[in-house]
Amino acid sequence: DKAPLSKSLLLVPSAISILLTLLFQHYQKFFAYNLQAVKEDFQIWRLVCGRTICLDLKDTFCSSLLIYNFRIFERRYGSRKFSSFLLGAWMLSALFDLLLVEITQYIFGITINSLPSGFLGPVFALFVPFYSSIPRVQVTQVLGHFSITNKSLVYILGLQLLTSGSYIWILALSGLISGICYNSSILKVHQILCVPRWVAKVFSWTLEPVFSSAEPTNEVRVGMGATVDIQRQQRMELLDRQIMMSQVAQMRRQRQQQGGMINWNRLFPPLRHRHNANYQDHHPSEQGIPPPTEVSEEQVARLMEMGFSRGDALEALRASNNDLNVATNFLLQH
Repeated sequence: DKAPLSKSLLLVPSAISILLTLLFQHYQKFFAYNLQAVKEDFQIWRLVCGRTICLDLKDTFCSSLLIYNFRIFERRYGSRKFSSFLLGAWMLSALFDLLLVEITQYIFGITINSLPSGFLGPVFALFVPFYSSIPRVQVTQVLGHFSITNKSLVYILGLQLLTSGSYIWILALSGLISGICYNSSILKVHQILCVPRWVAKVFSWTLEPVFSSAEPTNEVRVGMGATVDIQRQQRMELLDRQIMMSQVAQMRRQRQQQGGMINWNRLFPPLRHRHNANYQDHHPSEQGIPPPTEVSEEQVARLMEMGFSRGDALEALRASNNDLNVATNFLLQH
């Protein structure tokens, strides 16, 4: 829950980047992502140094903010699975960097000897699970047509990072490709490129006490499944308002399609009364119950990864006609 790996990636590389920029500029050459030195002189260590520490403070700032927003994956998956994703994306993106540079030189005749430094490949790879598994909640609209959601700021930061350098698009493309390969389990990459359990235990014993922090005692913890980021009362109220706005937009779209307003009390009665012991006496007649809708096991698994039970996930998906976003929003609200 305390996301120690995300905190370490946020603090340690940022501190080294600042020190290299302000105090130790003569050591920056050791952290340059020099592809020519890697290919011709076999300086493999440059892959580790050049693909970990940013030499541009703007890239450091944007990547740190993105890692801060992506810490939800460590809290959802656990530190070992999250570190396995980062390791797999880092190694795959290093391979795709070299391939894309060769393809660019072959097609366009452009010779690229160096790329922007930093932990950028795995950061761009995290956009893949962010796009596919984080629910989209509408916050407001601009000019009546452009929707602002809870994910808009993250995409804006990614766009800012993408436009910060001339050849950073290569890192972004290789990161996205590696994220797709790892997230979709192509060729069982997630089973090959994973952090061993004993390594995770060693880092848990050594690094977790350093980067963990106690939860504030003056705030009441509010359990909301696996969304640890929104477990305090003030954030829960904000989320409720966002969910209501998203549901209103969803009901408007369905009203236009079906010609009527959706009754949420009718759609979700089992979930609204799932903790009520007397609800068994108020079951509707079997004749009025429509046949159950077939749900996708993949969507059920995603909801279970968020911390919800299988029964609640099945009922929410059936009632929302397999709409993952609507089902997730309702489970978070109740």
